[in-house]
Amino acid sequence: MDLDQLAALRTAEGSAALAAAARVAGGDALAAAAALRSAGVLAGLAAAALTQAELRRRAVGKFGPAAAGMFFTRAGLEQATRRVVADRRAARLRAAGVRTLADLGCGLGADGLAAARAGIRVYGVEADPVTAAMAAANAEAAGLAEEFTVECGDATAFDVRRVDAVFCDPARRRAGTGRRIFDPNAYSPPWDFVTGLAERVPRTVVKVAPGLDHALIPAGAEAEWVSVDGDLVEAALWCGPLAEVPRRATVLRGDVPHVLTGSGDAEAPVGPTRRFLYDPDPAVVRAHLVAELAGELDATLADPSIAYLYADTATATPYARCLAVTDVLPFSLKRLRALLRDRRVGRVEILKRGSALEPERLRRDLRLSGDAAASLVLTRVAGAPTVLIGQPA
Repeated sequence: MDLDQLAALRTAEGSAALAAAARVAGGDALAAAAALRSAGVLAGLAAAALTQAELRRRAVGKFGPAAAGMFFTRAGLEQATRRVVADRRAARLRAAGVRTLADLGCGLGADGLAAARAGIRVYGVEADPVTAAMAAANAEAAGLAEEFTVECGDATAFDVRRVDAVFCDPARRRAGTGRRIFDPNAYSPPWDFVTGLAERVPRTVVKVAPGLDHALIPAGAEAEWVSVDGDLVEAALWCGPLAEVPRRATVLRGDVPHVLTGSGDAEAPVGPTRRFLYDPDPAVVRAHLVAELAGELDATLADPSIAYLYADTATATPYARCLAVTDVLPFSLKRLRALLRDRRVGRVEILKRGSALEPERLRRDLRLSGDAAASLVLTRVAGAPTVLIGQPA
């Protein structure tokens, strides 16, 4: 996609091509292209429209029905914040008194649109010309062009004195290749600029990769990890007066938020395996809040380095899955295969932490047969390779 193709898609002819592409997207790509060409759509416009139609179809999971009128790049869609997450962040900023916001590295505009919907005046900055143009088009499509304006430029050159808060989502993929960048110093803008923002604008929020090393969290900042329906989707650093707690795990089940907070450095007690096993949500694990969850569940770890919790009773919690444990065995493929065969187990889900075994290879090696189902947990107990057998509780 280039600027000329985007401009063509925004004409009346382009809108008609997008509508036609939406009707045939999701099937055979060659047949879809042939259908558009037979309808008189020029080849270049047809290709651009079909690409957008496919990206819009994929984007529904992040943006809901609004995706049908938005413009996307593949890399931009992958990095874009889900609407439910962006809306919650915008609401928190608004509640903190933020009225003007710089969105540095605004991408396709997911966070800027959410802030604008919340009543915040947003100034977006994006280095890539096509992405910046798409963000502006998305703001116009949402009826927010006056509240969310976008300029193509260098985020490090923006005059942050114009705003009372900053949101920064540094690019974590290499331009042109789309490959992930794991070294924060190679982000764009670079990490030293990002972490220095809070010194210039105290109310600063930085979106970071969920795998961020805790050692990189600035002193005094709140680090939040967010999951949606069990998938860990992002982390964010809340700086200055926006920081409320050291660590936060926000677990979204549908549109319902559940928040667990704590210090991030507490240690859960260690004990034997017990009747029920809890598999904590990845946001809880990454936020280092397993000890806080253990306190809520009256649970213990069976190995101090593995985030499975064990308790005598089953307690409903949004922060973990619960399994009723029927068997705890030292790992032995032969013994496990025989036990499952005797119980006619033909279907298993395999969970693992602290095990080098590959679940799909194990599934093949078990040679399952039968109509019963079971959950297998590959882990360590007091350092020893162990398999637990259970059922959802």
